[in-house]
Amino acid sequence: MSTNSEWVLGPHGPVALRAYPLCTASQTRTLETQVASPLPIHTLMQRAGLALARLALAHAPHAHIFWVACGRGNNGGDGLEAAMHLQRWGKNAIVTLLDGASTLPADAARSLQRAQEAGVAFGDTPPTDWDVCIDALLGIGLRQAPDGAALQYIRAIRAGSGLVVAADLPSGLQADTGQPLGECVRADVTLSFLTLKPGLLTAQGRDLCGNLWLNTLDVEPPAAPDAWVNAPEGPTSRPHASHKGSFGDVGVLGGATGMAGAALLAASAALHAGAGRAYLGLLDATQAGGAFATHPELMVKPLAQWHLDAMAVVAGCGGGADIAEHLPPLIQNARHLVLDADALNALAAQPPWATLVAHRRPNSTILTPHPLEAARLLGRTTAAVQADRLASAQALATRFGCTVILKGSGSVIAAPGQTPRINPTGNARLATAGTGDVLAGLVGSLMAQGYSSWEAACLGAYRHGQVADTWLHPQTLTAATLAKNI
Repeated sequence: MSTNSEWVLGPHGPVALRAYPLCTASQTRTLETQVASPLPIHTLMQRAGLALARLALAHAPHAHIFWVACGRGNNGGDGLEAAMHLQRWGKNAIVTLLDGASTLPADAARSLQRAQEAGVAFGDTPPTDWDVCIDALLGIGLRQAPDGAALQYIRAIRAGSGLVVAADLPSGLQADTGQPLGECVRADVTLSFLTLKPGLLTAQGRDLCGNLWLNTLDVEPPAAPDAWVNAPEGPTSRPHASHKGSFGDVGVLGGATGMAGAALLAASAALHAGAGRAYLGLLDATQAGGAFATHPELMVKPLAQWHLDAMAVVAGCGGGADIAEHLPPLIQNARHLVLDADALNALAAQPPWATLVAHRRPNSTILTPHPLEAARLLGRTTAAVQADRLASAQALATRFGCTVILKGSGSVIAAPGQTPRINPTGNARLATAGTGDVLAGLVGSLMAQGYSSWEAACLGAYRHGQVADTWLHPQTLTAATLAKNI
């Protein structure tokens, strides 16, 4: 039996460049039931507890006092099993057991007996001092905000100064959405069992999980998971006998009065991402001279001179209200289309245009909303969008019949007929003006080079965040610098 755990996400983004399956709480429970039935009783909990103890010890090898906060379900059983191992290895394991032993399920009751036989100490209240806390309070079955003793334990964990290792997920975090349900543990390390859950990678999940690890407990994942962790495709080579016409044309339409910078960032990103030519169509033509002076590699050309049927168009960056009148012909005629920023606001204000977008050629369109723009498109509140980012992105993809990148912590990529992906790259360095314009130009460039909208969205989101993850300079990562490093 192997109990090796795999490091998935760290402070500099993904550790392994591969796609991991993501399973919701329901799918994880189904998988657990299927694999547990042919195994000897208690097998999976024994594997989980040993993996948890080993990982906690690996992160704090010199720690002495381990507070193991155990809940009333199998999550608590994992903690009890870990406490037994730590005690046997010469550590001082102290368990607090929510609601006592009477409510434990059968497997957790076995682990309780094993912990007692190993000499583990049990307390009614958290220890005053502890070096490591193993949070095994609440698992994937969370249905309501923690209260009572569970809430007191969560507050005690948050108030402590020691290392916090969460079993499966931080207590209080919703496994499917990444949103806390009331107060939540903030872990330094999270070890997810069997599967990775979507909520560990999006919304508040990244901040609350700390370093994310996975132990499959020697169980194969389902063939059709609910989602995937986004991963890059293999590198593609560019033929030596090629020219600027080989890699497509991108047109960026935006830059209303006072907002030329957004369009310039998108067009610059398109060139740096490999497009052969980038045309800049400024809605305020008086800004064109300055644009040419600072970006001589761009072609400042009015929309009327573009060959829409042979190029990728990025519309909306700094477009203001002026972009609206241009959208219907762009939606109907552009070979590839990225709608961003003010183009999305115009789309939300004109519900009949959704049908125009949905009837475009398949795999030719990308929407890149942030949560507020997504809320406008769906007729919901921003809070409702963020409450279930995976479902919100899928709802947008269904309504508009195209690929969607719902931006934010753990950007969600969705499209009709595709299993959604959650992007693992990126960090708070991207929380600055203009980085969304860079993403729009990047994905437009990839479509111009021959990628489908789905491929462009997945590769573009990954590459966009990867620049921030690998940015080791002391200077702030501005949008212009981001575009140059795509």
